[in-house]
Amino acid sequence: MDLKKMEDGFRMILEGMGEDLNREGLVGTPRRVAKMYAEMMSGLTGENHAEDLLGTCFHEKYDEMIVIPTIDFASMCEHHFLPFIGKAYIAYIPGDCIVGLSKIPRVVEYFARFPQIQERMTRQIAETIQKKLNPKGVAVLLEASHMCTTIRGIKKPGVTMITTQLLGRFKTDEKTRAEFMAAIGKRNNV
Repeated sequence: MDLKKMEDGFRMILEGMGEDLNREGLVGTPRRVAKMYAEMMSGLTGENHAEDLLGTCFHEKYDEMIVIPTIDFASMCEHHFLPFIGKAYIAYIPGDCIVGLSKIPRVVEYFARFPQIQERMTRQIAETIQKKLNPKGVAVLLEASHMCTTIRGIKKPGVTMITTQLLGRFKTDEKTRAEFMAAIGKRNNV
């Protein structure tokens, strides 16, 4: 990432607003904003591949649902560059392997670190788990509050969006899907 370009760009935005860049509160702000964006958009550096984050697959004879509820995340909406903040609820039914508990939240965090839309992020998480683990099913539900609806536009705090991506048995078997929704406490939402 080019921090200097990002800093210069934000300096131009402040100037375009008519701000005094020498004002005490703004001295250093363009640099801080550039560093913040570099941190929040770290997925763009290409250092990791999502499948690699899932690490080693452990062969285990376990064929029941594994649920990882309430994974907090924050991402940046690519339309207005305002954050959307929420929780991910993920489940999979192992094929012949499982992964360590920390691996699934790493995948969520990875996809949150791009300019993003919630719908795409939901799909990317599910497809990555499916590709790496080859489970009998994957369920991903993201629920988030978008600052573009909260602080601008319609200005409606408290409005959230829920997106789902269901693969394998979660898509084809209503009972499996209902078990997932009950496990995460979302019985009536999807």
